[in-house]
Amino acid sequence: MAKELFAGQRQNKYKIVISKEAILRKNLAPLLKQHNKTLIISDDGVPQKIVRKVTGISKPFSKVFKVILEHGENAKSVQNFQKILNYLADNNFDRTDLIVAVGGGVVGDISGYVASSYLRGIEFIQIPTTLLAQVDSSVGGKTAINISAGKNLVGAFYNPKGVIIDTTVLKTLPNREFKAGLAEVIKYALIENKSLFSLLETHAKKILSMENNVIEEIIFRSIQTKAKIVTKDERENGIRAILNFGHTFGHAIEAHGKYKKILHGEAIAKGMKIASKISYLENLITEKDHTKIIDLLHLYEFDLSLNQYKFQKLKPYIFRDKKIKAGKLNLVLLNQISKAIITSSFDVKNLQRGLKD
Repeated sequence: MAKELFAGQRQNKYKIVISKEAILRKNLAPLLKQHNKTLIISDDGVPQKIVRKVTGISKPFSKVFKVILEHGENAKSVQNFQKILNYLADNNFDRTDLIVAVGGGVVGDISGYVASSYLRGIEFIQIPTTLLAQVDSSVGGKTAINISAGKNLVGAFYNPKGVIIDTTVLKTLPNREFKAGLAEVIKYALIENKSLFSLLETHAKKILSMENNVIEEIIFRSIQTKAKIVTKDERENGIRAILNFGHTFGHAIEAHGKYKKILHGEAIAKGMKIASKISYLENLITEKDHTKIIDLLHLYEFDLSLNQYKFQKLKPYIFRDKKIKAGKLNLVLLNQISKAIITSSFDVKNLQRGLKD
């Protein structure tokens, strides 16, 4: 049976549907009607049968256009952003028309930013096809593109009209990508959701073998955690920043590798290792809790080695982080398992110590 929940405040409120075979007319029809034109944005890494299914459901409601990007983090470029904007203008899209993002976090991020920018805002729908996008980037209204200085440095807060999460599409993912998405699930367990932490500890085998019922449950609990946080703080002025646990270091690792050598979730797993180590070095968590966190990351088979990442190489990216305020770096650390805090009061030497294996 489908699980449903809501995120966003008042007029920005939107429904999230999670189920096996969620890409259905009954779920999409309420979102598609009243739009004369629909632009489906996807990439060449998304199985065409998924794009065809969305196209088939959309056609009775509107004229369908498509933009298919080359898959990979580099698709979130200024050049592609401009290309899609020009495509919308060339095909006379107006404010009553719609964008549908069908793909992973890269597709969702650039689609949302295009939607927020074109004619100062048109509506868009998220149909995430990776675990990482389903539990994280499709919910919360963060949209972005990358520039040479760093990841997600240009973007906007812009909520979708709705989110459709179909768990069957995860079967099309390479195993490496599926496992990378689990890093964001672990993040929710570490920052706020103790019951999710227990579920991850107890059911690792079922989760890694993609047993549908438990996958639906971890997606639901992850989004429930995120929806609660982002509804309180839609524009990251406060508590929402805890969602960046592990990301200051993870993004630096990604940028260091020019977004080619490591998947986002793999980098975030390393980032969470670093942030947990700093939490321990700052006497915020016990050695026992620190060990439990590292054991959980190992349980999901993440490579946590850091020996190729030297502090001096990552430092420029770390201190270009979006969480810098008034010249101070704010770190998301743990006060205990399932309780994150945001602080600018830490020993800078522990940044370097946290990067040591």
